[in-house]
Amino acid sequence: VQLQASGGGLVQAGGSLRLSCAASGRTFSSDSMAWFRQAPGKDREFAASINWSGSNTYYADSVKGRFTISRDNAKNTVFLQMNSLKPEDTAVYYCASRSRVFLSYDQVRSYDYWGQGTLVTVSS
Repeated sequence: VQLQASGGGLVQAGGSLRLSCAASGRTFSSDSMAWFRQAPGKDREFAASINWSGSNTYYADSVKGRFTISRDNAKNTVFLQMNSLKPEDTAVYYCASRSRVFLSYDQVRSYDYWGQGTLVTVSS
């Protein structure tokens, strides 16, 4: 079972990036998926989540209106479109999946599988 995150890089403030997370080893189409991020010296924090069908999405207040999470179940892939990036968005971004949908969508402990992370650096 593997989640492979990609798409990170260096971007100027106000710019955009699109992260991808490809799942393999099992079918994730029934799982809720999420993106978390971890800045240097800080705890991992929730950024965005999407349910299995894509009909429900949730965002942290810090990214609401700027980030969009989506998924393509046929390709076992989840995306995070990040616009109007700010220096404070600099972090390693991790994708994650959970099958226990009764657990809180914004808690690290709710997720079963994690990708390796992709670094996003926003320069001022």
